[in-house]
Amino acid sequence: MSVTHDRTHAAVPGATGTAPEPGTAEIAGSAGGAEIGSAEVEGDADIAPVAALIADAARAAMLTALLGGRALAAGELATIAGVSAPTASSHLARLLDGGLVTVVKQGRHRYYRLAGPEVARTLEVLARISGRVAVRSLRQSRQARLLREARSCYDHLAGRVGVELYDALVREGRLIEADGGCLLTASGADAMTELGVDVERVRRARRRFAPDCLDWLERRPHLGGALGAAVLDRLLARDWLVRGTVPRALRLTGEGREGLERIFGCKDLS
Repeated sequence: MSVTHDRTHAAVPGATGTAPEPGTAEIAGSAGGAEIGSAEVEGDADIAPVAALIADAARAAMLTALLGGRALAAGELATIAGVSAPTASSHLARLLDGGLVTVVKQGRHRYYRLAGPEVARTLEVLARISGRVAVRSLRQSRQARLLREARSCYDHLAGRVGVELYDALVREGRLIEADGGCLLTASGADAMTELGVDVERVRRARRRFAPDCLDWLERRPHLGGALGAAVLDRLLARDWLVRGTVPRALRLTGEGREGLERIFGCKDLS
């Protein structure tokens, strides 16, 4: 994604004429040094409409809730965002029009989810550069602790458990860090197969295979992409991770702790 840059510049010493007014740019070689009244350049991405959609507090709360990867009903999202049902419907209609969410109809119900991993990555990046919500109650403190321990980051595992798994994969030589993504070694593929991941099928997925994803709470990477999604799917299927009542929060079971240590060498999950 490219962003629109301000092309205002100062006058060159010794040059004739005056510098362009702020907010304008001079086109070199154009007749009469014509100016354009906008910093926009044809071909640049127009990020303002998407940024405006995310900037609203209620819509941001809904999008953050959907980072868990599960589809949620409009009523659930209204409660999470603290708005009325009609207001939630209006917000969701705008998010649909903006391409940030999709909707699935089941009978009389409509369930919403993020439009894809690109939207999830955008939200995660914003989370890394944003401030933290102040914790003002024991309930909020518990929720924060659970999210830090283990949570779903769209469709892969984040939090302390996700970071420890990534560290173990690298430490044991099952994953090699490389520019633009990670490489899975032969021993890594064997370990994934033992977990129940079909590595070759995952390689054929129409998304990046194994990029690292900087955890916005731990400030260290966890495993993302198609492989990260497949790992989380298997951990949930085996009940090594279970979902709780806090949106996005996951709990590592005793069986999961033992299994991750046995297969991947995770030693710091107690």
